[in-house]
Amino acid sequence: QVQLVESGGGSVQAGGSLRLSCVAAGRTFSDYAMGWFRQAPGKEREFVLVTGWSGGSTVYADSVKGRFTISRDNAKNTVYLQMNSLKPEDTAVYSCALGSRLFARTPTSYAYWGQGTQVTVSS
Repeated sequence: QVQLVESGGGSVQAGGSLRLSCVAAGRTFSDYAMGWFRQAPGKEREFVLVTGWSGGSTVYADSVKGRFTISRDNAKNTVYLQMNSLKPEDTAVYSCALGSRLFARTPTSYAYWGQGTQVTVSS
């Protein structure tokens, strides 16, 4: 059984920063892709970024490019999403996901999901 747990969400003012964490447990994931998605109220789930769980290239959505950065602590089975220069339009529930299809941008490509963490950015 695979478990993903996100943390680090909160409320910040525009221009602020947050760091989200995604901890994975249950099996090895070295060959999996990790995606981050977000969903704002009344909107569909939106792709944020995709990367290899163990490393490699990262593809960012245009809306977050240059502001969001991914990093890893493989020893802790944890991936971090550093979000800088936050904007009110970044307000959403952020979820991490694992899937076997590399660089997939669609939620249906991911088999395992965390519960999500709320990020609220005020103007």
